[in-house]
Amino acid sequence: MELLLASSATSPGFSSHFTISKIIRSPTISQVQTWKSLHVRTLEARLQNFLLCTRTKTSNSTRRCNNSNEGLKKGFLLHPVCKLNKNIFSLSGWFHMKHTCSHKVMSCSDRFKQRFSVLFVQLVVAVLLITSVSVAVSETSSLALSEENQLFLEAWRTIDRAYIDKTFNGQSWFRYRENALQNEPMNNREETYMAIRKMLATLDDPFTRFLEPEKFKSLQSGTRGALTGIGLSIGYPTGSNGSAEGLVVISASPGGPANKAGILSGDIILAIDDTSTESMGIYDAAERLQGPEGSSVELTIRSGPEIKHLALTREKVSLNPVKSRLCEIPGSGKDSPRIGYIKLTSFNQNASGAVREAIDTLRSNSVNAYVLDLRDNSGGLFPEGIEIAKIWLDKGVIVYICDNKGVRDIYDTDGSDALAASEPLAVLVNKGTASASEILAGALKDNKRAVLFGEPTFGKGKIQSVFQLSDGSGLAVTVARYETPTHTDIDKVGVTPDQPLPKSFPKDVDGFCGCLEDPASTCYVNGLQLFSR
Repeated sequence: MELLLASSATSPGFSSHFTISKIIRSPTISQVQTWKSLHVRTLEARLQNFLLCTRTKTSNSTRRCNNSNEGLKKGFLLHPVCKLNKNIFSLSGWFHMKHTCSHKVMSCSDRFKQRFSVLFVQLVVAVLLITSVSVAVSETSSLALSEENQLFLEAWRTIDRAYIDKTFNGQSWFRYRENALQNEPMNNREETYMAIRKMLATLDDPFTRFLEPEKFKSLQSGTRGALTGIGLSIGYPTGSNGSAEGLVVISASPGGPANKAGILSGDIILAIDDTSTESMGIYDAAERLQGPEGSSVELTIRSGPEIKHLALTREKVSLNPVKSRLCEIPGSGKDSPRIGYIKLTSFNQNASGAVREAIDTLRSNSVNAYVLDLRDNSGGLFPEGIEIAKIWLDKGVIVYICDNKGVRDIYDTDGSDALAASEPLAVLVNKGTASASEILAGALKDNKRAVLFGEPTFGKGKIQSVFQLSDGSGLAVTVARYETPTHTDIDKVGVTPDQPLPKSFPKDVDGFCGCLEDPASTCYVNGLQLFSR
């Protein structure tokens, strides 16, 4: 909290005592000489002993005087003894007065002014003293902040500047800071981290979260195409009764720890380090699976009817976000459908380039339609989502960026970056499709560029930025929300697909082609149906 301080200065000619000047008149020049200043109490005593005198307009200019106290009070209050012609000028602290009687007697208003002036000076001195003490206390408090307090304040200021909701979930953000500094223990780094987590929890935003130094490094490396973990891509499975059973293995990176341990696509992760995954989100699970290189993580896996308990050592795993395959659908002659299948697993720095390479490769094999699989793609870098949308769109709005006051930015394309803007396109989504994946899916649907198949997406309609703190930890902060090209806010709702997919429809590359080629399979989908609304 900042204090707005107003400084006061005393003028060199200012005096805390008012001085009455005696004026001696001469025929030509008026001289001003100082008359001895009288203390307020002295003046009062003398006035009480003076006779009340009033100048009369008689020929001999006599005076009528009264010695009684009652007459003194009455006359003093009702008609001043000497009527002053108050042409008053402040001149280096002097009061210049013209008087019409020979006695130097102060009126009621003069007495009031003198008393008021003394009180006013005392008040000014008191205010200045209090202000000085307040500033000194404030400076002392600022200097007394520990290193842990400073780290907490750094996190608080980051949220204060960047967070989308300026009501901060209906609380006074400044008051929270003051209360936390007074009441939250911050004697060591772990207590400070706990205080920051507690502060973020008051926002009730699961995507604004604290990242310890190792997790922050892991997040950075993941967006650059490498990750320290066990090489698993995970998503939400759906059991036969429609309820979630845990987390499903989408794929295991070739040569990674999970692949070496025999974990297969479709296996169910029941627990991570003895913590059940039954109600665990994929973001929480991903953080638990990642960690420092050389550290271990224990998994409980169900592979078919078998339950496995595995201890895996984390390694640095290179991530290729794209897998592709050509699917040839049985047909007649040259008109038989040739579908290019592209599986996009994340939006790291390699994503848009890898999609372009996959399209070029498939096009060289004379594909005449594409399927873009975004199932269980939890997102990643926002700019990569925009660039991939430009690959498929000839023109149009991709996404609107909004804050609490409405649209503040628009991302669109004029077709100059388009690579595959005319071939039929189908997009596969599910509830594991989130963030940048939803931006891409919404843009392709609203621009009528693609047909969406599957189930409603995750519903993450907000955008986060990552901020590094001074000790190497970081904050992922919600900085904006977005709307699809038709101004649909998908937050907590998701993108609704055009058509469903069979529940048994596979999520791996090889299984996809089999469902298009074999009419007898339970997951069979007519290839032509994929591209019709």
